[in-house]
Amino acid sequence: MASPVDLPLEYVRLGLRFDRLESGFVDAYTGDRRIRAQVLDEPAPTPQGLRDQARGLLRELDSADLSEDRTAFLRGQLTGLECTARKMSGEPVGFVEEVAAYFQVDVELGDPAVYAAAHAELEDLLPGGDTLSERYAVHRRREECPPDRLEVAVQALSSALRDRVRVEYGLPEVETVAYQVVTDQPWSGFNYYEGDFRSRVAINADLPHRLGQLPHLVAHESYPGHHTEHCRKELGLVERGDRIEHTVFLVNTPECLMAEGLADLGVEASVGQGWGPWAAEILGDLGLRLDGDLAERVTEAAAPLNRVRQDAAILLHDRGADADEVVAFLQRWSLVSGERAAQQLRFLTHPLWRAYISTYVEGVDLLSRWLAARPAGEPVVDRFLRLLDEPLTPSAVAGELRGA
Repeated sequence: MASPVDLPLEYVRLGLRFDRLESGFVDAYTGDRRIRAQVLDEPAPTPQGLRDQARGLLRELDSADLSEDRTAFLRGQLTGLECTARKMSGEPVGFVEEVAAYFQVDVELGDPAVYAAAHAELEDLLPGGDTLSERYAVHRRREECPPDRLEVAVQALSSALRDRVRVEYGLPEVETVAYQVVTDQPWSGFNYYEGDFRSRVAINADLPHRLGQLPHLVAHESYPGHHTEHCRKELGLVERGDRIEHTVFLVNTPECLMAEGLADLGVEASVGQGWGPWAAEILGDLGLRLDGDLAERVTEAAAPLNRVRQDAAILLHDRGADADEVVAFLQRWSLVSGERAAQQLRFLTHPLWRAYISTYVEGVDLLSRWLAARPAGEPVVDRFLRLLDEPLTPSAVAGELRGA
């Protein structure tokens, strides 16, 4: 017998209630404003109450008469919400346990031998007499975008990526992204999706942005990353008129790992190999010099070091390391400055964002393997469209990889 509860609608209401306890928990909402107004008029929620509501919806899920993919999506989302409510109520939850509940992945410390091999490759790409850390710092400084040119560089790259993505990924004519430069944030960039195919992307100017990194930042936040995904999901909702659960995007749930993973693959899915020279030509028209070939090769060599940030979180939250030890660990293996390491530590200790680092590490790892495992002859665009449109979960993607 089908459950009398409109479970997808109650899930949306539950997600909106979390935002009353933690502002910013709802990353985006494109649904009926009356639903949000009704939630705001309710008595103030409590963590214990939200925990019990999440558990109740999980019990009702199998009798809700939903399709298999919707059921799997909502199960993952509700499991993440239940864990968040437990944390909010003061229950101790370890970092590894937290990540598993939120993102459906089991995390562990990376292999220092892999990091050492990445260092060796960078040694070859960045020769010189100083230490690798110093040479890497020089390379990064050489690529720094002048602060007064940051916005124009972002706009130029965004326009070029938009030209590619609008055709390949079927974006509506009315979609648009507005950029703004901000400070005093724990992240480098953030997409605020405002509905009706509009996004506002904030770029944090507290730390320098490198010209070789800007294509990834713009692709991640806009084309074909977060903005494109929100537009495609909203377009699908308009066309189908169902799947209300996708009108709300909630922090610390499995959909975040999928979203960050696909966004981190944005350059690969839009430009592909040769993105460095491609970006260098665009930036060169602005009088900004970038060695695109070197930027691409260094980015590829340094990719294994992405996992160091997750290691730092495990050491900090589950292995008893103190802040100074974690900063030193980040400096040693990520080859970053003390200032950069301190900024990363700020993200890892933020109450809302501490587990979120795993979305960037495990998301790109899982989805890059899934893209690479596509059937022979299947274009990257076709595979990537599934990430943008379907309610895929990390568990479902991992299952497809095991089947392949």
